[in-house]
Amino acid sequence: MMAGKRRKSRRKQRTKSQLFVKKGRLQWVNILLVLAAMVGMVWYIQHNWAVKSRVTATAPTTTHTAFIKKLVPAAQQLDQQYHVLASITLSQAILESDWGQSTNATENNNLFGVKSTSGRLMTTQEYYDGAYHTVKRRFAVYDSWHASLVDHAKKLAYGTTWDSQHYAAVIKATDYQTAAQALQTAGYATDPSYAQKLINIIQKYDLQRYDRK
Repeated sequence: MMAGKRRKSRRKQRTKSQLFVKKGRLQWVNILLVLAAMVGMVWYIQHNWAVKSRVTATAPTTTHTAFIKKLVPAAQQLDQQYHVLASITLSQAILESDWGQSTNATENNNLFGVKSTSGRLMTTQEYYDGAYHTVKRRFAVYDSWHASLVDHAKKLAYGTTWDSQHYAAVIKATDYQTAAQALQTAGYATDPSYAQKLINIIQKYDLQRYDRK
């Protein structure tokens, strides 16, 4: 029985050796097939790693803390440059974009529900005549969240096309309560409880700590 096993083992070894060399000649076809398989395996591993990296890099921010942390540097910079309190920028982005998860935020990079006559037509909720209504509106499309943040700050700092001082009270405000009320008074949103919602968000997440001192 042992001799039989040894003979089988030797036959397997000869078969393996003949895969690349047979009767003293290199078996190029087999060699090329093995090399092609190895190259294919390397490409597959690299391709899947690259895809996984891209998905990770573009995946939406999923936690409230991570979302705030992502926006804080830009919000503070814009606070210094345009005098829009960072807490206002952050709370509006949270409320308007549902923590960056809204379709407007994920597809248009639009964090603040900014409308545009040449933008993308989308369904939204607006409050008028004492109730919320589902309507179609066109929303601005941005290259990035940062571009949306900058445009929002400029809009508050420079006002509208018909009134450059439209949001002057928001810019002049030195505390978030005053700024939030000024936004509502200026008609930034149709929601009658808009200011209070911003204030609630700021207080819950202590966003005023990011305001300029």
